[in-house]
Amino acid sequence: MIINFIRHGMTEGNKSKKYIGITDEVLCDEGIHELKKIKYPDCSILVSSPMKRCKQTAEIIYPGKNYRICEEFRECSFGIFEGKNYTELSDTPEYQKWIESNGKDRFPGGDDPFEFRRRCTEGFIKLIDSCQDDEVISLVVHGGVIMSVMETLAFPGKDFYEWHVSNGHGYVTRFYKGKFADKNKKNCHLTVISMI
Repeated sequence: MIINFIRHGMTEGNKSKKYIGITDEVLCDEGIHELKKIKYPDCSILVSSPMKRCKQTAEIIYPGKNYRICEEFRECSFGIFEGKNYTELSDTPEYQKWIESNGKDRFPGGDDPFEFRRRCTEGFIKLIDSCQDDEVISLVVHGGVIMSVMETLAFPGKDFYEWHVSNGHGYVTRFYKGKFADKNKKNCHLTVISMI
């Protein structure tokens, strides 16, 4: 099974390097223009986050193709950091505390990063269980969703932040279906074939 992970195109918030999670932004003109310059792999199944920026991206890169919505692929809530960038938050004690936790603490007023990662991975597993082994699936999702699934299932493993990709880009992967509970990832894992 081939899984294409594609991060949505750029929004105004992305341009300003803001924490954009539950804010339902659309793509900016620059983001739309950039998507049209990239060659995307074909797919037999197209899946999107329910958020506007992902649905809009899916419609641009796969025009006329029907897509499924996966609620579990919704971006996380950044709480009081939502809509702000590093510069705006740098003097905020809550932000400093969160940075000192290496991003492991709950976002103040928002989601717990580990619960978010678990939700994304469970959504991925549920989706994969509904597909055939010979399918080619494109997921148009958020950067955090990609990082969550790749950190959990990619082999060889890397840290969450090492799986970061730019807007409109991502990974072409091969998924080896097996026992999801295998913590050694020997029976169930993703391997990267190429970058998008």
